[in-house]
Amino acid sequence: MTLLTAQQVMDIIPNRYPIFFIDAVDELIPGEKIVCRKNVTINEQVFQGHFPGEPVLPGVYICEALAQAGSIPLLQMEGFQGKTAYLGGLNKVKFRQKVVPGDVLRLQVDIVKLRKNAGIGYGQAFVGDKKVAEAEMTFIIGAK
Repeated sequence: MTLLTAQQVMDIIPNRYPIFFIDAVDELIPGEKIVCRKNVTINEQVFQGHFPGEPVLPGVYICEALAQAGSIPLLQMEGFQGKTAYLGGLNKVKFRQKVVPGDVLRLQVDIVKLRKNAGIGYGQAFVGDKKVAEAEMTFIIGAK
């Protein structure tokens, strides 16, 4: 079930094409958790140069998708609405399996720590039931 469409997500985060990676939000608990989707298609601009003939979604794109997902539950909290969440750091990043056109990434981010203007999230990316990547992310909340 789609809770938020891509268009509604664009009302929350500033990212736009070609660096916008959230197609739908399926679950959202402000300040706590998000589950969303990113459809990986052969039409992605990056596939023109990232292993033509054997396209693989770069890991940095998966990290960016997790960061975009993780910013949404933070920016839906009271007091943070209308602000921007900047990625302040990545730790414990692991890539476990390649992601290719036709895959649907399920992005899950749990907010594990909150401060006055920052948060830490643990993000996981799945294709089907297989975990393909994970990372700990630090977010800094700033004015738009």
